[in-house]
Amino acid sequence: MTVKDIREWTARDGTPAGQLIPYVDQVRSALGIEQELWEPPIAKELDTGQVDGVCVPAMRFPTWMQCPSCGLLHSKPWREQQAGLKPRCNCEKKPELEQVPWVLVHADGHLADVPWHFLAHKEGKGQKQQQCRAVWEKPYLKLIDQGVSNRRVVCSHCHSRGNFPDSLRIHFGKGWRQPWIPEPPDAPDKETPADLAEVLEINDARVHSPVTCSALVIPPESRIRRGSVVDRLYSSTQTRIQIESARNRLSRKGALQTIAAKFRCLVVDVEDACREIEKGYPLYGKNITQGILLEGEYQALIEEIPDVADDEDFVTEHHTKAWKRMAPELLSDTKPLRIINSIDHLIAVNRIKEIMVLKGFQRLGGDLVPPDIDGSSSWLPALELYGEGVFFTIKEEILSRWESTDSLKERANTVERRFEATGLHFEHEINVSPRFLLLHTLAHLLIRQLEMEAGYPAASLKERIYCSAGKGGIPMSGILIYVAVPDVVGSLGGLAELAIPERFLPLLSGVFDHAEWCSLDPVCSEHEGQGPHLLNRSACHACALVPEPSCAYGNVLLDRIFIKGDEATGTPAFLDFVN
Repeated sequence: MTVKDIREWTARDGTPAGQLIPYVDQVRSALGIEQELWEPPIAKELDTGQVDGVCVPAMRFPTWMQCPSCGLLHSKPWREQQAGLKPRCNCEKKPELEQVPWVLVHADGHLADVPWHFLAHKEGKGQKQQQCRAVWEKPYLKLIDQGVSNRRVVCSHCHSRGNFPDSLRIHFGKGWRQPWIPEPPDAPDKETPADLAEVLEINDARVHSPVTCSALVIPPESRIRRGSVVDRLYSSTQTRIQIESARNRLSRKGALQTIAAKFRCLVVDVEDACREIEKGYPLYGKNITQGILLEGEYQALIEEIPDVADDEDFVTEHHTKAWKRMAPELLSDTKPLRIINSIDHLIAVNRIKEIMVLKGFQRLGGDLVPPDIDGSSSWLPALELYGEGVFFTIKEEILSRWESTDSLKERANTVERRFEATGLHFEHEINVSPRFLLLHTLAHLLIRQLEMEAGYPAASLKERIYCSAGKGGIPMSGILIYVAVPDVVGSLGGLAELAIPERFLPLLSGVFDHAEWCSLDPVCSEHEGQGPHLLNRSACHACALVPEPSCAYGNVLLDRIFIKGDEATGTPAFLDFVN
C-alpha cells in the first residue's frame, strides 16, 4: 500500500477531514511554518463493517503481482476478482499471488511500477522482439528469480529476456509522477546519469524517507484551559463576529445572553472572556521570534512556572535545591560529589506536549517533496504527542573552562571538518563543538542507562539537546530525555519520577561509569573514526549508540573521550574540572 498525498485527505466539501490543532502559533513561528496544522483524519469501523468518517486514503502498490509457482507477472489481478477473495494464478498449482517487492524510484520524488515489459525487451534482438507490444489482459511476462546474480524477466510472446540485477538504474520514462497521479513527470532538458531512476525493494528506506520537525508547546499556549469560555469564544470566529457586529448596547446584551445560553454559562463569564481576548489572549502580546525554537524551550524549562495546574500541557517540577542539598552528605573529592556540583538545574517534566509536523518526504536522498506534492496546500499534517521526561543542565562556568582546552578543541575540529564535508543536515542546526559532543554522548549513555536500570525500551525514549556557547544568543547546556505518545493521557508514567535527586544521582553516576569502559576497548577508545562518514570516535554499538528513533542526529557525533578523557593524548576528563 502507499498513502496518497494530503490533497486527498479531505471531506466532501473539500476542507481538511482531520482536526485543526489550535494554539500553536509559537510552534509554527519557531519552526518557520506559515500553514495551519491539522491532525490526520481518523475513521471508525462500525459493527456493520461500514466505515464512518474519512480515513487517510491509500491505494494498492505495486500494482503487479507474481505467481510463486510459475513466476508469471499479473497486472492488477484484483480487478476481476470477487470481493473478499485473494487473486490466484491459473497455472497448475493455482497458488495465491504475491505482490512484487520492487518499485521504480527517482530522486525528484517520483514513484512508479517497475517497467517489466521494458526490462524484458531492452536487450531484444530482431524485429519480432524489438516490436513486441505489451498486452495487459493476459499474463505474458515471467520473472525468474534464482538469486541476485541470476534474476531475469522473460516474455512468453517473443521469448526476449532481460537481466534484472540488484542495483538496476534506468530512465524513469513516461510513467506517472506518483501511483495515484496520472500525469507524466516533466522531462529534463538534457538527460544525464543523475536523471536515472533506480529499482529498489519496497521496504528500502530510500523509497520514502519522511522529513519531520517538532517543537514543544510552552507557556503561554501550554496554559490554555481547553473547553473554558474564553477558549470556546476564541475558537469560534462566527460567535465573536456576532458580538462585534452588535450596533448598540441592547443588541450586544441580547448577543451575550444568546452566547451564554449556548455555552451554558453566565453572561458575566462571556464578558470576562471578551476582555481577555481584547487583552491579547492567548499570547498577550508576547513577541514571537521567527526560527527561535530551542532557546524558548530552554528558558521555559529552567524557569519555575507559578500556580501551574496538573492538566496544563507543560508541567515542570524543580528539584535543583534538593539536588544541591545532597552535597554535604557525601565525602569530599568523590565522583558522586563532583557530579552533583557539575549540575546547574534538575527538573522533572511531569507533562509535556510535542507537536510533530510532516514537512514532506524524500526519495533516494533527493530534494524535499511537500506532503501535497506541489506545495500549494494551506495546511500541513501534524500530530499532538503527550508525555513526560527528565531535564538537567550543566554549569556554564565549568563547561567554559573545560571546552577551552586545546586538546579538546583539536579533537572536536577533526569531527567538525568531516561533518562539514558530508553536507548532512539535521532538524536542528548544530555547531560541532566539545560542548555538543559532550552533551550528545551524555544523552545517549543516559538513554542506555534508563533502559538497563529503569526498564524503559531505548526506542521509546527521545533526546533534545540544548547547546549553545552564547554567541548571538543565550548560553545553553541542557539535555531533555523524554517519551511522547499520541494518547492525550500520555505515557504510563514513571520517567519524570526518576528526576528525584535520590534516584537521579545513581543513574547519572552509572552514565559516567559506563563512559569509562566499552566491551570493545581498547579498540573503541583508540578509534580515529567509525560509523557513517567516520563521524563517531570513541563510540560504537557496544557503548554509545541507541535505536535510530531515539537519536535526533543520526547516531553520529558521539565520543566518550569528551566525558572520560584520555591520558595517552593528554585529554582531560570532564569531571576533572569540577571541584
